[in-house]
Amino acid sequence: MVSGDCKRTWLNGWVMQSQHKENAQRPEENYLVNYRLQWGKTDTLSLLPSVLDGGARPKETSILPSKFDRPLPPLPPDAPEYFTADIPADSDLISIIQNDWPYSVPIEVEHTLIWSRVPIFHPALIPAEIDARVQQDGLCGFTGNEEPPPSPSTLPECLPALSEWGITMEKLVRSPRSSPEIEEMVKNAGKEVNDFVKRRWVESEWETAWFINPPVSKIPSLCFHEI
Repeated sequence: MVSGDCKRTWLNGWVMQSQHKENAQRPEENYLVNYRLQWGKTDTLSLLPSVLDGGARPKETSILPSKFDRPLPPLPPDAPEYFTADIPADSDLISIIQNDWPYSVPIEVEHTLIWSRVPIFHPALIPAEIDARVQQDGLCGFTGNEEPPPSPSTLPECLPALSEWGITMEKLVRSPRSSPEIEEMVKNAGKEVNDFVKRRWVESEWETAWFINPPVSKIPSLCFHEI
């Protein structure tokens, strides 16, 4: 059991494709590629710095003309096929930043984002038997707490807080619990992410909830996953 003063983080992530685009980038894509996501570097732009970054304060910076509207370079030949637990935090394949628009969580809870240039969802990790479920539900996990996460049966008690947005039990899309074999496949599909989380957010010091939302393509050339 983790001590009561354990630090907590809520972890999200996205995956960025590396293909070149013939057309100029949209402003939001250019902002991400050439400014916000400083691949392999400590996040020095967030107003809510992480404890793991030594409380680094934001610094003024801008997109240099030479970097404006510049696409991501191709992945290096030795890049892994998919996100793995042993990817270094300072690898230029990922960007670990604090969420500029964190969820409504207590001030002591960190809300972290991971952007990856290599896939998190990959056929080598997700068997065909669970692909449809993962595409609908995504993946999630908890580390740093020996007790099981809250039972889904407690969800109705939380929904009144979301009534302003019209969220009800009837509108929630979720898969029923399946056979032990299928549940084990789903757990294994998130093992690389879970092990990465445990390596960076040490379980004796952090309680961490992570999730990967199903892919959403909101920006050309970017593939989104939430962790």
